[in-house]
Amino acid sequence: MQPIAHFHSPFATKFGIPRQSGLVPQITGRIVFVPEWRTPEALRGLEGYDYLWLLWEFSAHRHAAKHPTVRPPLLGGNRRMGVFATRSPFRPNNIGLSSVRLNGIDYDTPLGPIIHVGGADLMDGTPILDIKPYLPHVDSHPQARGGFADGQPWPQLRVSLPPEVAALFTEQQRAALTHALELDPRPHYHADAAKVYALTFAGRDIRFRVTDGILTVLSPGE
Repeated sequence: MQPIAHFHSPFATKFGIPRQSGLVPQITGRIVFVPEWRTPEALRGLEGYDYLWLLWEFSAHRHAAKHPTVRPPLLGGNRRMGVFATRSPFRPNNIGLSSVRLNGIDYDTPLGPIIHVGGADLMDGTPILDIKPYLPHVDSHPQARGGFADGQPWPQLRVSLPPEVAALFTEQQRAALTHALELDPRPHYHADAAKVYALTFAGRDIRFRVTDGILTVLSPGE
């Protein structure tokens, strides 16, 4: 398989990205097609849908070892489950699946048609393998069981964002960053209040620590 496009996200690395699509609708991204597929004809009729399925490659794990069991972060990283019972990125084939909101299509760009989406959980530069429309009458099963994820709510944090850091972002970017941090990007087994974590968002380095359920973003130079 060859990529048909690449995803452009405010997250330069996988750390900090929500663990599922749709958890932070404010996170926006762009799908830019490779030259072979930069044609409006390929997108004819796409405006009639509200959501899309993206099939993509876990490109950061191309050479990672493959195992039949994995340690889901939702279970604290200390219990093993079968890889096919999880959405772990460490899979036999490095294929990801995300449901994203279609925010619009810009046809008049030097790079051909660009699709704008919301709620994605993809890293910047992620190869897109395919795009399919989301059909609510067949793709939505609200009463379905969720396996071990049922009854395992992800704890949310309070986020303290200093004014000098908030001023670096637009209102939409601040909302996206805040909601992503509220979901606690740390591994569940990390509980060191003195440890400083770092991620890159919208071209800025964000450093933070977590104490007593409060995630404090550190000021530059702190």
